[in-house]
Amino acid sequence: MKMKNYNKYAAMLMAGAASLAMGSCDDYLDITPPSNISPEVYFLDADQLANYTINYYTSGNTWSADDRGGAFPFEAKDYNADSYYHDDNGTDNESGDGAKSPFSNSMGMSVGASGGLWYFNRINDLNYFIRTVKPKVENGEVSGDPERIKHYLGEGYVLRANEYFFRMRKLGDLPIITHNLPMDRDKLAETSKRCPRNLVARFILSDLDTALTLLSNGAKTGGTNRITRDAALLLKARVALYEATFEKYFAGTPFVPDAAAGWPGATKAYNEGFSYDNQAEVSFFLDQAMAAAKEVADAHPLASNNKRMIGGSEFSTTPANDYYNMFAGTDASSYSEVLMWHAYNTDLSVSHQFNKYVKSSSGYTQEFANAFLMESGLPIYADNDYMGDDYIADTKENRDWRWRLFMKAPGEYIYENSDIRYGAEGKKVNGEPSYVPAVYSTSHTFASRTGYGKGKMFSTNLAFGGDKSDMTNTVIFRSAEAYLIYMEAAWEKYGDALDGTAWSYWKELRKRAGVGEPQVTIEATDLDKEWALTKDLGLYSAGTRITSKVLFNIRRERRCEFISEGHRMDDLIRWRALDQLCSSEPGYIGEAYYLHGCKMHGPMADNLKSKTLLKYDQADDSKNNVSSPNDATGLLDNEPKYLSLYRIHSTSQWYQYGMCWHLAHYLSPIAQNHFLESSPTGSDIENSPIYQNPYWGTDPQSYAER
Repeated sequence: MKMKNYNKYAAMLMAGAASLAMGSCDDYLDITPPSNISPEVYFLDADQLANYTINYYTSGNTWSADDRGGAFPFEAKDYNADSYYHDDNGTDNESGDGAKSPFSNSMGMSVGASGGLWYFNRINDLNYFIRTVKPKVENGEVSGDPERIKHYLGEGYVLRANEYFFRMRKLGDLPIITHNLPMDRDKLAETSKRCPRNLVARFILSDLDTALTLLSNGAKTGGTNRITRDAALLLKARVALYEATFEKYFAGTPFVPDAAAGWPGATKAYNEGFSYDNQAEVSFFLDQAMAAAKEVADAHPLASNNKRMIGGSEFSTTPANDYYNMFAGTDASSYSEVLMWHAYNTDLSVSHQFNKYVKSSSGYTQEFANAFLMESGLPIYADNDYMGDDYIADTKENRDWRWRLFMKAPGEYIYENSDIRYGAEGKKVNGEPSYVPAVYSTSHTFASRTGYGKGKMFSTNLAFGGDKSDMTNTVIFRSAEAYLIYMEAAWEKYGDALDGTAWSYWKELRKRAGVGEPQVTIEATDLDKEWALTKDLGLYSAGTRITSKVLFNIRRERRCEFISEGHRMDDLIRWRALDQLCSSEPGYIGEAYYLHGCKMHGPMADNLKSKTLLKYDQADDSKNNVSSPNDATGLLDNEPKYLSLYRIHSTSQWYQYGMCWHLAHYLSPIAQNHFLESSPTGSDIENSPIYQNPYWGTDPQSYAER
């Protein structure tokens, strides 16, 4: 296999590596020895190394927001399956008729009898690769270009680090495994001992540091269509910020390795003598985050925004908008901001159908719409030029260009050089486009449960709107994240006295977004009004309203810059931003938390050609398709005209309580079989080297304790 076959379409070679895939086993560590591959006849040239690692970029057709393993999100197939551009669905940013399952009052999550995320197949395979290839490279036994050889070994370290990062976010403490796992109960039990999460995070950074000595950014190693050195550097910054903020905001809880706070790992003899300094660890990770982020940010300027509207009343003839096309084009290789992306090619039967399903049954929330600033830099409540939200298109006027570009309003053209507009089934009313959203529609093309249509990664090419015909590229890593990581880490390090670098990065992001200076925003911010209008969960950490307007606006910047990029849930978890939704916990706010769509029951309904399309207050409420304007439960800013997303059907699990939270849900539970099979007898949970995550039991189908 020649390198040219995957220089541009690297991730398309998974089929070529399929012969390397291992079977699965039911062992409690769920590992399979990679004995199918003989090192004597494989791993002998650079192409073989490249072919092996590319197989671990993606989990193929099994992608989901809740269990994507350590794979990079190289699948953007459609809304219901494989798009990481929809990982924000069910958060305060975007929603359909329900939230993510952890927000369910009925617990939503439970301990499994088997399965779950406690498995290490991919880690085992990558360990095999690293331990086999590293000595071969050092001994000069691999033929080919030395840069390529080193690079693909570096990919192995990045992939292992990313796999560990995923499992640490979901499970916390983990076994650190660098060798191949034996199929021996005693040895496997020894290997399953959990290591405190701060040491796991340090191990991840160590893997990435090793990778940085091996990786390149060159075209001969696949360019930005494969892992690059700068992508690995950004991943390092992401890991470090995540761990720094998680450990800071969970200090004094069983979620960090503090015996005095009830850390469950303290009950195991193998952790005897372990000491933990929370402040020192937080400081270490913040330093790591800032250093890595700065290196990336300084080397990669942001793509430009020429303020060309995409999909306005008509398409203009001005040059295309790079900021929009970076996500919605077919080739992201020319953008310095893009550190890693995925290409598609229908001629090679590698495509997706994102553009068909992008707005299906979901949309941006009214709360999210209210979070975007005016062009002046002022919040909507502080700027007289705010046009209001009687019509969705009005919310774009004089607003942050991220909202203007990436939200599809009714009446806009959605495909260039076509008559198709986004709106009520895309039809015209009396010769004019409909400006009423199709919140009741079953059409994948025009539906949006909230009225605010999602538009990031939405191509203007009509040919990409069909089944498996979409070749819109997927951006995996971009340097704007480095700007945001540095800003947030700098605040966590210095407080409101941000350094000059943080301010300069913030101003660059604002300039690209067409929004005024950050200081203007900070001075005008009213946190009470923000909660009333945006219900921004990032206003809280550890059940307490944050008081720094600087920190809140850094979190707002991240929320708006990453519109539809799948970061929101991870952010809410590491900020410990969900405690206040624990209605059953003493001392918490416990207010019912609902999310909303557009002001559908206002003037837009008056302009609807057939009001009978909106069905509510029916005797059989299962036939409703929107909430009732007569429902006073869970109003946004005391306004009954907004759609209430969870108040359509009384049988919905969200109807009565809205979004709730349980402290246990910050981590996933470990299934019972792993405890049983790792015990000396095969049936003794108490003597298993594994311990359960905080507030979870070990009985199958049991729910969280808190």
